[in-house]
Amino acid sequence: MTLEERMAIFENTDLYVVITEAFCAGRPPVEILAKALDAGVRVVQLREKEMADKALYRQALKFRDISARANALLIVNDRIDIALATGADGVHLGQDDFPIDAARSLAPSLIIGCSTHSVQEAVAAQSARADYVNIGPIFATQTKSGLIHPLGPEAIDAVATHLRIPWTVMGGIKASNVDLVLERGAKHVAVVTGVTEQDDVAAACAALRVKIAAGRGK
Repeated sequence: MTLEERMAIFENTDLYVVITEAFCAGRPPVEILAKALDAGVRVVQLREKEMADKALYRQALKFRDISARANALLIVNDRIDIALATGADGVHLGQDDFPIDAARSLAPSLIIGCSTHSVQEAVAAQSARADYVNIGPIFATQTKSGLIHPLGPEAIDAVATHLRIPWTVMGGIKASNVDLVLERGAKHVAVVTGVTEQDDVAAACAALRVKIAAGRGK
């Protein structure tokens, strides 16, 4: 697919599920992936910062096969080499990861996302030609260590005003607090444990998707 085709799919997504083995409640990540896709999720991220290269490559191949059969986008966290080698749809970069402009040169047809924690970081990512930025962490989260204090939902108002590209929100978002980001215009909501650690993954996805749809309709 071209970048334009991938972004057209991205624009129509709602729930963005980030899957890390450590937060799958002891279940295989591919099981969580399959259940999320069965619930209509159409963009997923494979996030494994500690996994050895060969194991990550094999996991990404499995994720690519399963997501492709569901016509869903696969984003790989950090590793542009793994994303390219496995035919993923994009890569998500942090502030200390591979530079966005270099990633764009290497992979012009891939979606490039970037984690941002301030207006300055978001604007810089946009200027570097990121395709979307993530604003976060919105609430306290256990899935990342060493991050800044939660920004709070009000950060969405401050950052989104400066963006001309799509943006996602992430960090401690669950069904119980998702309305606080939806009322500030969030259309793409990224979650980890709010889906991956739930007893019924499909039901958790469905509940969040219903809320996001309602928020978009306002």
